[in-house]
Amino acid sequence: MGNIEIKRKTKETDIFVALNIYGGNVSIDTGVGFFDHMLTAFAVHGGFGLTVAVKGDLNVDCHHTIEDTGIVLGKAFSEALGDKSGIARYGSFHIPMDEALAFASVDISGRPFLVFKAEYPQQVVGGYDCCMTEEFFRAFAFNSGMTLHINSEYGSNSHHIIEAIFKAAAHALNSAVKRVDSNKPLSTKGILE
Repeated sequence: MGNIEIKRKTKETDIFVALNIYGGNVSIDTGVGFFDHMLTAFAVHGGFGLTVAVKGDLNVDCHHTIEDTGIVLGKAFSEALGDKSGIARYGSFHIPMDEALAFASVDISGRPFLVFKAEYPQQVVGGYDCCMTEEFFRAFAFNSGMTLHINSEYGSNSHHIIEAIFKAAAHALNSAVKRVDSNKPLSTKGILE
């Protein structure tokens, strides 16, 4: 487990991600201001060192930029966690954000899955389409090999709902990647894949 750098270039996006799951500087530039704000909150609240630089086809919309960032960030987490030895594996967290409350639970299992429940009173925050929150976390979960459950329990402001989601996921992940006194994966099978 250490510093991971990943580059991915397609006809739609050009992405660089540097990740240290145990801390470091945070620098985010995706071209989508609200998404930058969410990834910064994710890194700070998760205790992750994170650099994200994205050039995407924002002339189309924000979809490819956000989904592809989820893909690359998921791959970075997968590589950083290796065989998942010596980590707590599970984490869950509630985050209140003014009138909104969100919950996230993660199992770093090697079995990708996403359960996502959220409704948004406003469909756009800045240049960010709220429906892309689920797309980001689906790409992230499936490319990191995590089981991730996210539930927005209530809220009336889409900014607060989404920010609570990102922060809840960050704190849940922070708990799951904590080191434990073991040199083996936490599994009755002896491996996680």
